[in-house]
Amino acid sequence: MDLIEHSAAAGTIRVDIQENRTVVVLVGEIDAALRSEASACMGVALVAGDPVVIDSTQATFIDSSGIAFVLQLHLAASEAGIPVTLRDPHRVLRDVLDMVGLSGELPSAV
Repeated sequence: MDLIEHSAAAGTIRVDIQENRTVVVLVGEIDAALRSEASACMGVALVAGDPVVIDSTQATFIDSSGIAFVLQLHLAASEAGIPVTLRDPHRVLRDVLDMVGLSGELPSAV
């Protein structure tokens, strides 16, 4: 079930509530144009209280505001005791996290 889905010209962020987990899906270009969508999705993910999986398998680009969203989600969830993992087989997000020295912050989802 998609709770939130907004789209800009080139990107989308949505939250899928699944059994026992919340999946935050990043699609296309994740940038500053999605700031309000990112905030709304973060709220939904945190309120659900289930483990969070950030799925960036469909992301093609992530700028600094996209990285900030991911790290803020991770920090807020960690403070609430909610585990966060990353699903990124295409490595778009992982490569950027590596470049900024934060690759160890998010474990990979199985």
